[in-house]
Amino acid sequence: MDLPQEQPLVVLDRVSKSFGAVAALTDVTLALAPGEAHALLGENGAGKSTLIKTLAGVHRPDSGRVLVDGAETRFSGPADARAAGIAVIYQEPMLFGDLSIAENVYTGRQPLKTGRRIDTKAMHAHTAALFDRLGVALDPVRPARGLSIADQQVVEIAKALSFDARVVVMDEPTAALSAREVDRLFDVVKVLRAQGTAVLFVSHRLDEVFALCQRATVLRDGKHVWDGALEGETPDGLVRRMVGRELSALFPKQDTTAGEVLLDVRRLTREGVFTDVSFQVRAGEIVGLSGLVGAGRSEVARAVFGIDSVDAGEVRVNGKALKLGSPTAAMASGIGFVPEDRRQQGLVVDASVERNVALASLGRLSRFGLLSRGAERRLAQDWAIKLSIKTARLGAPAATLSGGNQQKVVLAKWLSRRPSVLIVDEPTRGIDVGTKAEVHRLLSELAGEGVAVLMISSELPEVLGMADRVLVMHEGRLVDDIPRADATEERVALAAAGRPGVVS
Repeated sequence: MDLPQEQPLVVLDRVSKSFGAVAALTDVTLALAPGEAHALLGENGAGKSTLIKTLAGVHRPDSGRVLVDGAETRFSGPADARAAGIAVIYQEPMLFGDLSIAENVYTGRQPLKTGRRIDTKAMHAHTAALFDRLGVALDPVRPARGLSIADQQVVEIAKALSFDARVVVMDEPTAALSAREVDRLFDVVKVLRAQGTAVLFVSHRLDEVFALCQRATVLRDGKHVWDGALEGETPDGLVRRMVGRELSALFPKQDTTAGEVLLDVRRLTREGVFTDVSFQVRAGEIVGLSGLVGAGRSEVARAVFGIDSVDAGEVRVNGKALKLGSPTAAMASGIGFVPEDRRQQGLVVDASVERNVALASLGRLSRFGLLSRGAERRLAQDWAIKLSIKTARLGAPAATLSGGNQQKVVLAKWLSRRPSVLIVDEPTRGIDVGTKAEVHRLLSELAGEGVAVLMISSELPEVLGMADRVLVMHEGRLVDDIPRADATEERVALAAAGRPGVVS
């Protein structure tokens, strides 16, 4: 392993960790140096989460050592890791909405006055000093409820600094952020680096890795396959290391001929959210729905599927008017819906993989009101093979799967119904490049079979690579409809900013 020149703050030295017969980490080494942003890369299931939890004191390694400032250390729990200066900031911050920002930063360890009353003034002053140190303007007094995801992450970083954290682990921190919020987060990371903090940055977005990090470690199948400086490396080279093969095409788009209109949305309106939205999706067509975060894309999809009510408009599927506000009616008409938040809205994470695959098909798998367990298992086995779902057993809880495999389970749930219209909201968010290519191939094959696909995505390369047409929303309105041949990053970005048709 090519170690950094400076004395590392923390080292995982030849660490292994297994869960039953499954080896999550095998002989993995990672060194984090002061003032350095270090990327942790690998496909879903490569062992990244297990490594992070080992650093955080959640898991104890079966073998190997954890070194802090060169001395071997054993963490008996997360409190020991925090005491050693290690803090983890997860993709979804965990704040108490009804408490103030300052109360969230100092939960359980508020400064006290004589008589053991909380010293609110000192707590606010300490929190303000942390934000000054990070170069951000947040009011310590305001409630945490209503903060953007980006601001919530800054609060989590301030909390980490209040513990005197010298190592900050950021797990997919940009997955739900706009481009402007990502820039601000990067500015905060640069401040941390300048103050000597080591940052471990976990992301599937390689452009962000190269923009922010100096070094990277690549895991594959729980094993350490590469570590080194990013200078001189290329995204293609990192992808090859992550997937262990050449990635022939990230966007394997098949050429198809659009058929009849399967989804016809007419003047759909929900007051204060979106207004007068009309579009069509034809058989064999992938239509990309683009726009900035908050433009109303997901809200339109939820309204079409009947999750949210509307104030006006009509949706027709296969030429027939759809009863609005009814997911049951949408499913009966042939619509499938893969939501943006797979864990909260797409899965029952405590239920088995096979039960999750079958959830949208229970009526078809039941006789006289009783679910056939054999039919459920056969359905799950069939789709696990088709989509290459990696799981120790189909009876395992969905929560035990990697993010990419969870996404495949959600897709399997809807594809097993053989929909004529498939709505997918951020289909590859938070999954690795290899699985992204598989999902893209699947969507292209579905379009080739005559399915009408409406794909919502915040990633412009994905939209441009997969869509036959690109619809662009701005502040709740559909402002552009761009054929594939005319779709460029510049045109889509300008339309999303409210300037459709303005191309230099």
